[in-house]
Amino acid sequence: MPAAETDLRDQSAERFLRLVREKRRGTLKVYLGLAAGVGKTFRLLQEAHDLHQQGVDVLLGYVETHGRAGTVTQLRDVPLLARKQVFYKGHAVEEMDLDAIEKRRPQVVIIDELAHSNVPGSRHAKRWQDVEELVKSGISVITAVNVQHLESLHDQVLKITGTDVTERIPDQLLREADEVVNVDLTVGELRTRLEEGKIYDAAKVPTALANFFQPENLLQLRRLAVREVAQLLGRQVETDAGGALAIATPRRNDDRLLACINSNSDAAKEIIRKASRLADRFGATAWYVLYVQTGRESADRIGLATQRHLLNNLQLAVELGGQILRVKDDDIVAAIRRVAQEKAATLLVCGITREKGVWQRLSRGGVTHDLLTAVAGDGSDVDVYLVTY
Repeated sequence: MPAAETDLRDQSAERFLRLVREKRRGTLKVYLGLAAGVGKTFRLLQEAHDLHQQGVDVLLGYVETHGRAGTVTQLRDVPLLARKQVFYKGHAVEEMDLDAIEKRRPQVVIIDELAHSNVPGSRHAKRWQDVEELVKSGISVITAVNVQHLESLHDQVLKITGTDVTERIPDQLLREADEVVNVDLTVGELRTRLEEGKIYDAAKVPTALANFFQPENLLQLRRLAVREVAQLLGRQVETDAGGALAIATPRRNDDRLLACINSNSDAAKEIIRKASRLADRFGATAWYVLYVQTGRESADRIGLATQRHLLNNLQLAVELGGQILRVKDDDIVAAIRRVAQEKAATLLVCGITREKGVWQRLSRGGVTHDLLTAVAGDGSDVDVYLVTY
């Protein structure tokens, strides 16, 4: 192995070890990739070995090799925790043994597949929640996930790949991480690895190449991953510098976003995710999600399924860092303007259907038209961002 690469790995392990020693709560490090096969698990295991060689008590809590030869060879020296078997619907399922990790209390635990959904009946529904518990208890975690599993990127990933990613993690988890490292490969290198059978079984390769692993898809996912890590690094620089940046940026920092939703479940999800991304990009001081309940949307007039979807969307907003506001008013525009003034909102995030003739329909009236007209006419310093759905 080249000396330069060895030095970089040593520095990475030493930096993480320093963080571990400085903090009472556990330290969280996340390897972020653009897709399966870029080498996230391999990097996890490399760092585990580096830390182990420095005398750190490291445990492989859960590692998914997918049978890849290069990754399997890394399962040496560092203790590997046995998986526990859970019976679900008559079948034995292997899961990470959270209880065993907490009982063993290593300094650092390696946990792969961060976005994994646990078997129903587990202590937590999601593995990222297991990781949160471990970190809070003082155990440091090194983990890995692909960019398409970020909650706020769900709609973008769906548009890019046509794949509805069902296992997702809240963006806040990455924002609270002590380190986020981008595991990068060029599109050509990744597709070559796939063609050589280093990612999936040979039978799955043609379908993968023709669908998710199309060059344009991978290129856009790569951009998302690079941008995500760059934004996280920028925020960390601001924090480390006490908010005083050496280079001026266009971030306004005093922005306050107000996302406006109704009981349209799909539209609300897209608006909430977009508002989350915008708030993060602008470094907003706060962002809110406003639901104006009209008489037509009272509890006795909308179905239980609609009510459930609405509650789920409000919970999604909370998970992404938003604050929930609910008001009752038949005049939606007046309610939005009132709340915007109360919260000193500088940007309203609203939705509009992605149908032909959208601008013609805007000119004919409706809630969005009336809101735009009101905002333009009252002289307030409020911008409006339209999300198409």
